[in-house]
Amino acid sequence: MYLSEYSVILIFFVLAIGLGVAPLIINCILAPNKPDANKNSPYECGFDAFSDARAPFDIKFYLVAILFIMFDLETAFLFPWGVSLQSIGSNGFWAMVVFLAILVAGFIFEWKQGALEWE
Repeated sequence: MYLSEYSVILIFFVLAIGLGVAPLIINCILAPNKPDANKNSPYECGFDAFSDARAPFDIKFYLVAILFIMFDLETAFLFPWGVSLQSIGSNGFWAMVVFLAILVAGFIFEWKQGALEWE
């Protein structure tokens, strides 16, 4: 009796897993797998994709990735702030101005240090 009430949830889980796994299986079956030198060449990362994982690499890639994540996550705070701007009042506005000033100061510091220069 009680199990029949949970059958909808079970069907939902089966459909969710099926919709998540089905494209992967279809891709493995239908997609051509013909790697060549161009497909295996370095792209945006600067080193061979299939080399030793402990091989040394240029630290610039890591720095750019960290800077991107830092500034990208900071902009994620702007959307909820913009949506609730009327309800938070002037204190919330000035708090975000201070936050953005610190963010811009960090960006200028990184720019002056040469973290955005690519050699």
